[in-house]
Amino acid sequence: MRNRNLWLAIIGLLAVFALWVDFSETQIAIDFLGIRREIRTVLGLDLQGGIQILLEADVPPNQPVDRGNLEDTRRIIENRVNALGVSEPVVQIAGTRRIVVELPGITNLEQAVNTIKQTGLLEFVDAGAAPIPEGATVRTSLDVSPTETVPLTGTPTLTPAPALTETAPITGTGPVSPTERVYRTVMTGRNLRSARPELDEFRQPQVAFTLDAEGTRLFAEYTSQNVGRYLCIVLDKKVISCPVIQEPITQGQGVIRMGSGSTLADAEALAVTLRYGALPVPLKIVDTRNIGPTLGRESIQRSLIAGIVGFATVALFMVLYYRVPGVLAVLALSLYAALVFAVFKLLPVTLTLPGIAGFVLSIGMAVDANILIFERLKEELRAGRNLALAIDYGFERAWPSIRDSNISTLITCVILYVFGLNFGASMVRGFALTLAIGVAASLFTGIWVTRAFLHVLLDRFSAQAPGRWFGI
Repeated sequence: MRNRNLWLAIIGLLAVFALWVDFSETQIAIDFLGIRREIRTVLGLDLQGGIQILLEADVPPNQPVDRGNLEDTRRIIENRVNALGVSEPVVQIAGTRRIVVELPGITNLEQAVNTIKQTGLLEFVDAGAAPIPEGATVRTSLDVSPTETVPLTGTPTLTPAPALTETAPITGTGPVSPTERVYRTVMTGRNLRSARPELDEFRQPQVAFTLDAEGTRLFAEYTSQNVGRYLCIVLDKKVISCPVIQEPITQGQGVIRMGSGSTLADAEALAVTLRYGALPVPLKIVDTRNIGPTLGRESIQRSLIAGIVGFATVALFMVLYYRVPGVLAVLALSLYAALVFAVFKLLPVTLTLPGIAGFVLSIGMAVDANILIFERLKEELRAGRNLALAIDYGFERAWPSIRDSNISTLITCVILYVFGLNFGASMVRGFALTLAIGVAASLFTGIWVTRAFLHVLLDRFSAQAPGRWFGI
């Protein structure tokens, strides 16, 4: 009895939580990352429209583009867009030198475009005795051939800058003009192991990074030998910040502070660019346009009506055929629907029409589990067992069939999801994901929720309950 009461308490808390999420349009704050995210329903491109960006290889027209490099570029762009929080993007190759990017429900076009086309070459540059201004474009030793000699011009003036320490922010400003001067690249972003956005103690955006073993060694050697000199962080030849080295950095960790006026979204975009590396093929934007939903609001309404009609039909069948257990199964099924929709909003899962189809299919599988259980329950009652034992035996003996069928469905979902991941079929991925979530939730509601409801309602009755209560 204590276990059943515990299960009822857990089920009640889950129901309240699911309903709160389903009807909430609020925000959840993750303070240690400084990220705020809305709890909301995310719709796919086919239901809400979005932005289409046409990219082309930025190389001479007569220069061929390697197909493998173009595919790697497409994959990196897809990773960057996914990291920005754009759900179910469509990123595909068009022709021999173009890539089409479709972003559903995008609100910050400029940020998305900048992140997509960013080449992402990160360099740690030796600036010498004086800092380089933030935003300045510089020429580095990677731009110079081994036989080329370039004069170093200009006599910069030393100005104070914040410290660069083990965990100190990397920042700094100065009046230096880097024109025609070539700066030595100490290390590139290939030694970067991770990068993540965060807020500092003053709630200002920054990007914390860690280096791999080789990068840690190079960084430790350089900073040990150049205390008091300036080390600039340069992205695509543009200076992000230029701090002074006050002490050796030996742990391979640091922080890139964003410039004045930067937002957390800017830090997130920079972290995404650094995390997913440089594009093998430089790109230019050929066209940007708004695209309307391919199916639209009318399709959403029709899908909603179809789902309600289907749910009502299933509920009516369960009540008429299985009587009391059927009523309890409908209650459990209602909790199932609320719980799954809450998961969709929390993850979030992008709802496309194929995704909605996966959700509706999982409802049918949840009912299928209940049917197997109730048929076993009726057999146990016909065999003369008392009600409590019949409930327990019915669930236990139906469990192997339910387990095997659901595992086979989950394996199919994994195969479909991997197929969609490798071949860019995002609609297939959406169907597989919603179906898998629905199957997992149906196992919980079909086995534990319905069982708890049956015991709480029927255990108080006599051992021989009227057969008409169970459709016998």
